[in-house]
Amino acid sequence: MATLGNPQNTIAILNKYGFNFQKKFGQNFLIDTHVLEKIIRAANITKDDFIVEIGPGIGTMTQYLCEAAREVVAVEIDKNLIPILENDTLSAYDNVIVINQDILKLDLNKLVKERNNGKPVKVVANLPYYITTPIIMGLFEKETPIENITVMVQKEVAQRMQVGPGTKDYGALSLAVQYYAEPYIVANVPPNCFMPRPNVGSAVIQLTKHKEKPVQVKDEKLMFKLIRASFNQRRKTLQNGLNNSPELQFSKEEIINAIEEAGFVPSIRGEALTLEDFARLADILSQ
Repeated sequence: MATLGNPQNTIAILNKYGFNFQKKFGQNFLIDTHVLEKIIRAANITKDDFIVEIGPGIGTMTQYLCEAAREVVAVEIDKNLIPILENDTLSAYDNVIVINQDILKLDLNKLVKERNNGKPVKVVANLPYYITTPIIMGLFEKETPIENITVMVQKEVAQRMQVGPGTKDYGALSLAVQYYAEPYIVANVPPNCFMPRPNVGSAVIQLTKHKEKPVQVKDEKLMFKLIRASFNQRRKTLQNGLNNSPELQFSKEEIINAIEEAGFVPSIRGEALTLEDFARLADILSQ
């Protein structure tokens, strides 16, 4: 029976092991059963599912996942949490494996192949805010077989992931996430749902991986270089942004001609372009 959603039980475990929160790992443990249940429902977890949890902490959400899923692999970077997870909070569950590893260094594709025959998995996480983007983009870019990702992130980051062109939050992250997945904000979560309390609001966002990418592009890497260059200096025009990028090796003339051929006015800014627009521009420049 999952018990750690209760703050008293969380405090008891922390005291028992003399655990100190590590700022460098961005540790904020969930202490709200309603939020935990909402995450499990949103992830649509069934007894057929293989779950990868990133950053289980003391195992609060892991307990809920173990009760809902067929198998759970919990990847935790902090070695001080491993004895708590293995000897205490998860010891009653026989369908969980704890791995003491940095998720950015773990070969997740190999793990999924070995433990789930390469079939798509569901990823659930309460992510440290300082490293949210590298983790999510790493999962997508490495083409890990994933059905969906349900994660707790900083509220502003969740908003950036789902907005469209012309809004102040629209940027490289919006385009990158939407290229790989359909984002949907499940719930906003106030700071008092965590221990210790973070200084910012949080949100649970679900990213359902596209079966087929929403745009076809000849050179994916080039498209993302164009996207990054366009948003690095937001106030500049698209033309100036591309001209000033150290990542791009095109002449000023080639850039002007490509923008023209794509049907854009010279003064257009990157934040006005859709994913389709960037794909079209990349295809023109790749020729």
